[in-house]
Amino acid sequence: MNLLEVHKVSKRFGGLQALNRVSLHVAEKEIVGLIGPNGAGKTTLFNVINGVYRPEEGRVIFRGRDITGRMPYEIARLGIARAHQIVRPLNELTVLENVMVGACFGRENRSLRGAREIALAVLEQVGLASKRDMVAGQLNVAEKKRLEMARALAARPYLLLLDEVLAGLNPTEVAAMLEVIRAIRESGITVLMIEHLMHAIMNISDRIIVLDYGEVIAEGTPQEIARHPKVIEAYLGDPRLSYSLLEANGG
Repeated sequence: MNLLEVHKVSKRFGGLQALNRVSLHVAEKEIVGLIGPNGAGKTTLFNVINGVYRPEEGRVIFRGRDITGRMPYEIARLGIARAHQIVRPLNELTVLENVMVGACFGRENRSLRGAREIALAVLEQVGLASKRDMVAGQLNVAEKKRLEMARALAARPYLLLLDEVLAGLNPTEVAAMLEVIRAIRESGITVLMIEHLMHAIMNISDRIIVLDYGEVIAEGTPQEIARHPKVIEAYLGDPRLSYSLLEANGG
């Protein structure tokens, strides 16, 4: 069963066509990677899905319900949460208090007491339980990435949108974060993630969707995508990325 369906979505900014009749689906309990060169429209698509932007054309269907153009807070209540590439914790609050915010404004609309229970469980899940009383501003980059994910998870989503959560992490931190993402899927949460780190996205995704110039140019398994002619062509402008795309699958 498809949890999310995007039907022929288009988004323009003045004369710039950021998305052009994009269609895709995400099934329940999948990890789907969304890749493409810089400026391909990946984050714009996320912004359409979670209500930051209203598309000029097309529809977004979530759990059988048309959520096109709904406000972000409404979509959060319906069960879509997002972790952003640029983390912005509430630096003066503790780690625990930051995660409680996600529970208070998420799908279950928890009270402070209920939010604390959820936050404690989520911090354990992402490996930040020992930091719960630390002021969020004192965390390092990897810990702030985990905090961003924890705050999204505390909203009790059915679908988790991850926007480059591996950016800025060293190889050990990347490996640890991938294990967290796998555990999230095993808990029953569906994941749609944007990532430029090819080795990581190729190894964790069930399927990969490729955007270029606002259009879907390919979709398939990591092995199919790594050798897809249009995908290789799209990355030729950045030799490092095209090489890593093939290297990720032993090419």
